[in-house]
Amino acid sequence: MRLRHRTATMAEGDMTPMIDMTFQLIAFFMVLINFSEADVNERIKLPSSALAKPPDAPLEHPIFLQLTREGTVLIGGDEVAVPALKSHLVREAQVLELKKKSPADAMIIIRADADAKTGVVQEVVQVCQETRFERFALRAKEDAD
Repeated sequence: MRLRHRTATMAEGDMTPMIDMTFQLIAFFMVLINFSEADVNERIKLPSSALAKPPDAPLEHPIFLQLTREGTVLIGGDEVAVPALKSHLVREAQVLELKKKSPADAMIIIRADADAKTGVVQEVVQVCQETRFERFALRAKEDAD
């Protein structure tokens, strides 16, 4: 009996379509995701200011508080009255302490509606200070003029 030796041929797949699809997905997600507008609510219409400018660098521990024109605060997907904000901030402080940080290390970013009352903004800052937060930033949209 005679044995035949067959040489095995290696089948190679064309990787070009897979690489092309990968780059298309990367481009799609880069266009889709807007990192600077991560914690923005469309209900809040910011006041315009000639002094407004984007932050120089990303913040390490930002906490976004969005003040509506009705005087309620949006925090982490919840809408609460200003007095009830303290319990949410206590929870944020506990999360920071688990990360070996203090509330003083966090930056409270207040996005107040243009029609929100100034006194309510001051109440929000006071509640934050009672919860040991010390750093604040008020957001406004950049004036085009």
